[in-house]
Amino acid sequence: MSYRQATCHPAPCLFFILPLLVAYEYGVLSIGDGQSALRNGADVLLRTALAALGLKGGLVAPLVLFFILFIWAFRRRNDPPDDAAAICMGMFLESVAIGLVLWMLSRHFGAIVDYFGVRLALAGGEDVPIAIGGTAAITFLGAGIYEEVLFRLVLFTGLSKGLRLALMPRGLAEVGAALAAAGAFAVVHHLGPSGEPVNGYVFVFRVLAGLYFTAVYQFRGLGIAVGAHACYDVLVGVAM
Repeated sequence: MSYRQATCHPAPCLFFILPLLVAYEYGVLSIGDGQSALRNGADVLLRTALAALGLKGGLVAPLVLFFILFIWAFRRRNDPPDDAAAICMGMFLESVAIGLVLWMLSRHFGAIVDYFGVRLALAGGEDVPIAIGGTAAITFLGAGIYEEVLFRLVLFTGLSKGLRLALMPRGLAEVGAALAAAGAFAVVHHLGPSGEPVNGYVFVFRVLAGLYFTAVYQFRGLGIAVGAHACYDVLVGVAM
């Protein structure tokens, strides 16, 4: 199995994501005393949905997330890649590089769309810096983990398979699913009491970022998509 194939295998993805999940949950519980103010929006959304089903408790959401990843990896248990440590190190380096590319694009996104004559409406009439993650450092990990698992692994994959079952051509099904997942990824940041005000540049950038992460998920695997998302948020937090 090549390195490229190994990074898309669920086993290395599980090994790569699990320490990040533990660090995020521990950070929220220890630093924030378990308060939802430090939790990523997708995390809160998942917890709300689970609570509506009667599944409450601080560890329910991460256990559900772990269960999803474990079942995904268990289905491929007969062909695990070799040298998981080296694979995870390569995934880390790729995550940094991919996150850095998106960060550089975000810094110049307004100038790029203005150059092509596209003027997006802004709330309040002022330019604002583009950021995907929250301002609290601990939310960076949560954004990478929960948003990629929910919007890429679950929503994008589920929609694309559902559309293919409806006899839609594979390419068209994947494009439609990618657009839907990217749109949902952008919209969720504006929902709820802690939702952000709508800003044209930021909203469009988030949709494009959702498509960017979908491409990373498709061609480089979930682990690298999670790592790149978290790395991007860290870069935004440091730069801003």
